Amino acid sequence: KVDTQISTIPSGSLALDAALGVGGYPRGRIIEVYGPESSGKTTVALHAVAEVQKRGGTAAYIDAENAMDPAYAEALGVDIDSLILSQPNTGEEGLQIADTLIASGAIDILVVDSVAALVPRAEIDGDMGDSHVGLQARLMSQALRKLSGNISKTKTIAVFINQIREKVGVMFGNPETTPGGRALKFYSTIRLEVRRAEQIKQGSDVIGNRVKLKVVKNKV
Repeated sequence: KVDTQISTIPSGSLALDAALGVGGYPRGRIIEVYGPESSGKTTVALHAVAEVQKRGGTAAYIDAENAMDPAYAEALGVDIDSLILSQPNTGEEGLQIADTLIASGAIDILVVDSVAALVPRAEIDGDMGDSHVGLQARLMSQALRKLSGNISKTKTIAVFINQIREKVGVMFGNPETTPGGRALKFYSTIRLEVRRAEQIKQGSDVIGNRVKLKVVKNKV
């Protein structure tokens, strides 16, 4: 019997839940959150982690950038003590940990921060100036083929944070691209573009940033 009821977890933003049409992030799907540097991508992902934990779920965070700020995460409502946190040395290690966690069926949400930081072992071990064209794209493609089945089977929400890069020499069309090849675009059910809008001030003090979220792809 096919389960037609979509089970979701709130994103932490009522406006985003409404924009997604199903009240949050669907379980068993891949979500890509991408945008420029310091636009609020990690904040968006951490809100989802906090929502899962609030409901008694288990969250895992692959911190490939080694940039997780526990104090900031706690301020957003994340329970750091019960968060499964991993800081892998290579892209292969990070994706293998992700696969093991998802296949176990023991977690409800997994965040990978970020795709750009999942550097293949050959690139890390190689010399400066060596050409590693397409290595990361191949790694992501192989990993997602394997991960997508387990994500669907175990009903895990998988959030991949990605950055925006400028394509060199593009005269026409959009010069922006996301690292990791085309596989993530293809496998993602939802793609969210995050852009910083303006600063929120209290007097002369900056107390936050307003963020614009665009639902670029939604196959729910």
